[in-house]
Amino acid sequence: MRLYWSCLSALLLSLISAMPVHAQATRTWVSGVGDDANPCSRTAPCKTFAGAISKTAPGGEIDALDPGGFGAVTITKSITIDGGGGQVASILVAGTNGINVAAGASDVVVLKNLRFQGLLGNGGNPANSGQTAISFSSGGALVVDKCEIYGFANSGISASTSGAGTKLFVTNTTITNAATGISVVPTGGDLSGQIDRVNIQVMSTAGVNASGPANVTMSNSTISNAATGVTLATGSILGVDSSQINNNATGIATAGGFVRISRNVFYDNNANFTIAGGTIASAGNNILADNGATIPNGSVTQR
Repeated sequence: MRLYWSCLSALLLSLISAMPVHAQATRTWVSGVGDDANPCSRTAPCKTFAGAISKTAPGGEIDALDPGGFGAVTITKSITIDGGGGQVASILVAGTNGINVAAGASDVVVLKNLRFQGLLGNGGNPANSGQTAISFSSGGALVVDKCEIYGFANSGISASTSGAGTKLFVTNTTITNAATGISVVPTGGDLSGQIDRVNIQVMSTAGVNASGPANVTMSNSTISNAATGVTLATGSILGVDSSQINNNATGIATAGGFVRISRNVFYDNNANFTIAGGTIASAGNNILADNGATIPNGSVTQR
């Protein structure tokens, strides 16, 4: 009998030793009063997104239980981070990026209901401000929905990818006080996407900047009080539809690339268009005040 119990104990010990110490969950939780030593369950949440991400399975979701500042994080796998509706799920950073997305070629990353604060314009040294709220360097697709971005020295959202077939979708989002609102500058491969119902305001450089192999559509959006509303460079294609580009130094500026404009409002820009290369093609159904002598140098046929 003693031998039996000894063998049984040894077997159980070996089974326990073989079990993973920290199994990843498909859904984890963070809380303003959490602890990253916790398993990130709903009843024992973590404190930060960085603490929760290692305990979340690929394709899983991190949710915020209550208001809090949950810190910067680097994402290297498919995941959803949802700050929840009606509360402040904040990422406040100085001197660095808010979220870095450096995922695999087929990974999909979704960021929802988050507030990013980079501290630019709070009276401190601009060099100490947050750099970019969301930096997208690799992945299959990035979705940014219902986010608020304030005060970054570089970009609100920057996509500088090199993979083939990369996608970027930005919806229902506000970006205020940065150098560039959304920068789409792939270094290789190709990137396509949609900017819809986005409000971009107070940009020292541009509301939307596109260059390289990028093909993006902006619709139902507003760009105001920027040095330039939209800038394009060689290799990029941009469609701008049903949007307002108002109160900027320049509405749209091209140094290459191809932009199609239809059903937009251009009011109170110092110059609506500047063309140093490339094409601005109009459908002829935009509303504008005649600011500046430059006019579109191409057309889009309505059918």
